[in-house]
Amino acid sequence: MTAATTFFLVVGVIALIAGIALMTVAIRGGVNDRPRNHMMLIAGMMSAAFGLILGGFAIGYATTAPLDFNTSEPDIQGA
Repeated sequence: MTAATTFFLVVGVIALIAGIALMTVAIRGGVNDRPRNHMMLIAGMMSAAFGLILGGFAIGYATTAPLDFNTSEPDIQGA
């Protein structure tokens, strides 16, 4: 893995953990009590989803070979 993919993976994991922690705090505080808890719950979900997607794409980019569409012959049907 390069430094960039490691950076994106670390940022993704941090965002995921922060989002889960924020959701936990919002749920323990009672979602129906204050609008602040609603905001924290939504922000935690968005942060957790962002971290999961960022980390997943960093792992996928680091572990797969690049596709090269310029080296193969075109597959023409009927020719």
